[in-house]
Amino acid sequence: MALSFRQSEILDIARSEGKVTVEDLAKRFGVTLQTIRRDLSELSESGRLDRVHGGAVMPAGMANIFYDDRRNLYAAEKSAIARACAERIPNNSSLFLNIGTSTEAVARGLLAHTNLTVVTNNMNVANILLANETCEIIVAGGLLRRSDRGLVGDLTTQIIEQFKVDFAIIGASAIDTDGDLLDFDLQEVRVSKAIIRQSRQTFLVTDSSKFDRSAPVRIASLKDLTTIFTDRIPPDLGEICAAWDTEVVTSST
Repeated sequence: MALSFRQSEILDIARSEGKVTVEDLAKRFGVTLQTIRRDLSELSESGRLDRVHGGAVMPAGMANIFYDDRRNLYAAEKSAIARACAERIPNNSSLFLNIGTSTEAVARGLLAHTNLTVVTNNMNVANILLANETCEIIVAGGLLRRSDRGLVGDLTTQIIEQFKVDFAIIGASAIDTDGDLLDFDLQEVRVSKAIIRQSRQTFLVTDSSKFDRSAPVRIASLKDLTTIFTDRIPPDLGEICAAWDTEVVTSST
């Protein structure tokens, strides 16, 4: 079963919160109750969720499969975006990489760089960069979220705050029309905010599907960033970024 973007986000919410309800999802996505019930039924039929009264819950032991589903969405676009971002990172520099499939793609784009220092709360990023023998990898410890192998929580934030790096490379679950970066997990957002504060330049890597999504927790504004790497940006938001002197780099596949 190929996931729609909304169904992928429903799975993200279920991983973060353990349970989703029909009424809450309908409000979040601005769709009818019937549409959400159909989404949950399809996700249940494919084994990705278990239906319960009024909503659905995560089946035990399946979370990592769902994250792999997300990795395959917009794969070509993510690869092109990641290459463009990696080209901006010089050798002998320090950087943060946070949780997300787009930041993992950037990590793969950094394998030929030399003498990098990478601080990350993403175990997948750390494993990818093991192949780069000149890269020093620092893992920001904390609560391990099994669903995506991300580290979150107060301890992670405290470790991040010990560093000041050249570049932050971050992702987000959604970007609204006002130019705010959004996510679902408050603990992850706190880590992302610390990463932005402790970086001299901040790069956002995001495919264009994020401009069509919504999430409840604010990370930052696009005006707080140095550069956005994407495959396409809505014209109105592009004009806002120009007024904020936030650079936009678009990449084609």
